[in-house]
Amino acid sequence: MADTSDRATWWRPAFLLVYLLFAILPIYWMVNMSFKTNEEILSTLSLWPAAFTLEHYQTIFTDASWYSGYINSLIYVAMNTVISITVALPAAYAFSRYQFIGDKHVFFWLLTNRMTPPAVFLLPFFQLYSTIGLMDSHLGVALAHLVFNVPLAVWILEGFMSGVPREIDETAYVDGYPFPRFFLTIFLPLIKAGVGVAAFFCFMFSWVELLLARTLTSVNAKPIVATMTRTVSASGMDWGVLAAAGVLTIVPGGIVIWFVRHYIAKGFAMGRV
Repeated sequence: MADTSDRATWWRPAFLLVYLLFAILPIYWMVNMSFKTNEEILSTLSLWPAAFTLEHYQTIFTDASWYSGYINSLIYVAMNTVISITVALPAAYAFSRYQFIGDKHVFFWLLTNRMTPPAVFLLPFFQLYSTIGLMDSHLGVALAHLVFNVPLAVWILEGFMSGVPREIDETAYVDGYPFPRFFLTIFLPLIKAGVGVAAFFCFMFSWVELLLARTLTSVNAKPIVATMTRTVSASGMDWGVLAAAGVLTIVPGGIVIWFVRHYIAKGFAMGRV
């Protein structure tokens, strides 16, 4: 019995180590490539750069066509996150606190938008934006991403709101709180973990979405995911710049994860993440 227990104890950390290596290896290799020259990347297989260079990062930070891609992505992602949470909060409260005809069907219909491939909405958005003048704008991309992020935010926030006792609402009404004051000063702080989780997922889905962001923009709001295709030319692939751009693309997501890591854990515990 003791041998079996010791064997199980030994396998757990070994399995965890293998998993961590499997998960971290692609990220490390991309960072490793970002500090190599293209000649070294194509000629040798090495665990660290033989000729360390910051040339690729310098290209990104000094070329307006590169760093503007990050600025554009951050602008429309931030706009989408704010709008998604603002719209989802009252909608989630309605689903959580009230019953109305077709509420379950509407809730399910919202989730089906999240399940739909972005390509399905591409042609309608393209035709509509071309007509009303929203093509190649940050607002246009942010509004397009609402189709997917609002249902997700409503679903997450509804779970957190349902965990708040209804007696709190009733007590506030008896004490004479108007609804806006009650919602902002009492109810919203109780679900701040849910707001953090919803904001995180809205940010991440909008940040990594490629098809809509690339098709609905051309110059003024061109995102970094579209700019990265510039590394392909007649002379070949600029692997070093592409790797450096990939590393910098991971940074905003890593920062967001760091600030909402505790809220994400609570979301998993409540079964909504």
